[in-house]
Amino acid sequence: MDNRQTTSLVTGGSGFVGSYICEYLLSVGHKVICVDNLVTGAKSNISYLIDNPDFFFVSHDIIQPVYLDEVLKNKIDGVDFVYHFASPASPKDYYNHPIHTLKVGSIGTLNALGIAKRHGAIFILASSSEVYGDPEVNPQNENYLGNVSTTGPRSVYDEAKRFAEALASAYYHAHGVDIRIARLFNTYGPRMRIDDGRAVPNFISQALKGDEITVYGDGTQTRSLCYVDDTVDGIYKLASYTNSVCAISSDTENTSAPLVMNIGNPLEMTVLDIAKSIKDITDS
Repeated sequence: MDNRQTTSLVTGGSGFVGSYICEYLLSVGHKVICVDNLVTGAKSNISYLIDNPDFFFVSHDIIQPVYLDEVLKNKIDGVDFVYHFASPASPKDYYNHPIHTLKVGSIGTLNALGIAKRHGAIFILASSSEVYGDPEVNPQNENYLGNVSTTGPRSVYDEAKRFAEALASAYYHAHGVDIRIARLFNTYGPRMRIDDGRAVPNFISQALKGDEITVYGDGTQTRSLCYVDDTVDGIYKLASYTNSVCAISSDTENTSAPLVMNIGNPLEMTVLDIAKSIKDITDS
């Protein structure tokens, strides 16, 4: 019987969602290897974890191969789960780092998949609702193919995630890697950077300053807002699911595919309602 402690690697583990993943995994008894280059993540997000003997921080850009045996010596004995969460995630960040966003979605995903393949680990990809592009169907289920642009202002992020999904699926079919794809919708909570450009921190920042809240368009566009603890709970349940293969139908045959899961709040709010709620809460 194998009594070895479960070990999880989290790329982008000092980012907003990634740091909560690290925290949650430690709470359920995992050893956690956090790999991050701190381009958009922050050491302060994981500072309270550094002294935990089961937590290992590796300062590294996942677009370069990482050899854990060399980096961590004898501190770990294999990897059971690879959570690939490395990527700029806010429009401001991927506008500022467009090439890096594409590289981490392609080369970074390739390197993370290589770790999963080498160790026989379950691979959990942090994808995004942005793979649906500008959807013509609301809400979107996992079979919706999307309405996307390869050259639009958000394309570097959208296409990085779409390519990452395709690459992960190729590893599933070619190498038998156990793949779980989490398409995250809008997640919010503590540790979001106040200046990261997304609606919730923007609205909160403006409200706390007593400024007018800026709503683009007519405010009728909707968002699925999910609190970060709930998002992380969904991600962990996806990773822990014991029957990961789902059947998808084609015109000619039934084939297996990685498990793909939308993770978000099924109740959408208009941007205007979000702004009004924040204005009321902050009494601004």
